Amino acid sequence: MALWKEPAAPAMPPPPAKEPPTPSVAAVTPMSTEVPRSRPRERTEARESLIAADLTIEGKIEGSGHVRIAGSFKGDVHVQGNLTIEAGARLTGQVRANTVTVGGELHGNIDAAARVELLETGLVAGDVKAASLTVAAGSRMRGQVEFGWEEKSTKSFGGKVDLVS
Repeated sequence: MALWKEPAAPAMPPPPAKEPPTPSVAAVTPMSTEVPRSRPRERTEARESLIAADLTIEGKIEGSGHVRIAGSFKGDVHVQGNLTIEAGARLTGQVRANTVTVGGELHGNIDAAARVELLETGLVAGDVKAASLTVAAGSRMRGQVEFGWEEKSTKSFGGKVDLVS
């Protein structure tokens, strides 16, 4: 038995790297040699969260961003973004969002939306309060509707206000 390693075969040099194809003149842009020192810009557009068609979730959704429901959700949805209820989906709860698009079923009230769209497959069982309402032929609704009225902003007074009757 040998106590030493036998010399290994000489290493093969790596194959020569292929040069990338030369881009056309129209696609060439000058490149900066400076390294960016600041963080990349954060995306200002809201992201969308999805409840998939085969999911059933119970709880509460709050925050900013868009929500798309394709499955079943039981609970309130309060978002600073858009809410879309896909055809075949079901939401049971109160809704507050910028734009609400209903293609499935909503069992609950929509409060203070800028825009509500009822698609032809949509069903709303509850009250709707929105600045704008679009209703497609074939959609169904049971409840009261208020639209076209602007919300009056409530101003805060610096002191106590007494009402005299």
